[in-house]
Amino acid sequence: MSDQLIRAITADGMVKAAAVSTKYLTERARQIHRTLPVATAALGRLLAAGSMLGNALKGDGASVTLQVRGGGPLGSLLVVSDNEGNVRGTVGNPAVDLPLREDGKLNVGAAVGVDGTLTVIRDLNMKEPYVGSVALLSGEIADDLASYFVESEQIPTAVGLGVLVDRDQSVKVAGGYIIQLLPGAGEDIISRVEGGVLSAGSVTKMLSENDDPEAMLRRLLADFDVEILERTPVEYRCDCSRERMERALISMGPQELRSLIDEQGEAELCCRFCDQKQYFSRQQLEELLLKMRKKEN
Repeated sequence: MSDQLIRAITADGMVKAAAVSTKYLTERARQIHRTLPVATAALGRLLAAGSMLGNALKGDGASVTLQVRGGGPLGSLLVVSDNEGNVRGTVGNPAVDLPLREDGKLNVGAAVGVDGTLTVIRDLNMKEPYVGSVALLSGEIADDLASYFVESEQIPTAVGLGVLVDRDQSVKVAGGYIIQLLPGAGEDIISRVEGGVLSAGSVTKMLSENDDPEAMLRRLLADFDVEILERTPVEYRCDCSRERMERALISMGPQELRSLIDEQGEAELCCRFCDQKQYFSRQQLEELLLKMRKKEN
């Protein structure tokens, strides 16, 4: 089984939409970062959002970065997606544990906080990336992303994101949807979209009944003829490598690297996205330093 992302448009050309199931990639993130349930839910929601935004990008090598800093106990959340929708992410304090809300749901809003911003960075391989930022509305992430689309891109948008954590703290279901009105959509279209979203219920409810994102999208847009444009498998994917970590050591500069060799005699670098470790011996660090000095001369 794999996670799937669906992209669609209504036959009348008035509404475009994406939906994704992310159970497996969210579970992978949980295992890597050893998150407790509220952190799993927050990071999982952002991973689903990042996957849909990334998949919408055109051009090989393009990427989108979502950063949430809300001042809550979770600290900052960061998700990066490639242009296929494969994602990786981190959360500042994965071991945060908060009481459930009165309705029995995980209190993601309190864990994230509302004293901060959601930032979206689209890197399209041009000179400068596109950066947009909005103040957080609720810290629940879906509301905040919908607010971003309206404020920064002037696109009326409905966003649903959800993660259901099982009793053993594993991920039971996860995913989300983004529905956007296209130019020319009138009040009738808006009402039909709103009606569909209200009657469909929550993301976790829909995915618990049927984990196919196409079924979720057709339920949300039940009042429209929906044309599926693409179906793409997505996964938790980190692009770290030994070469990348070597470049991180080189970026320290000769003096800093010399100090590291003299003081520690070795180095072990850990990727913050996948926890992969790379060890560099004294000899390997000396060789890196020699390479740097040769380039300088």
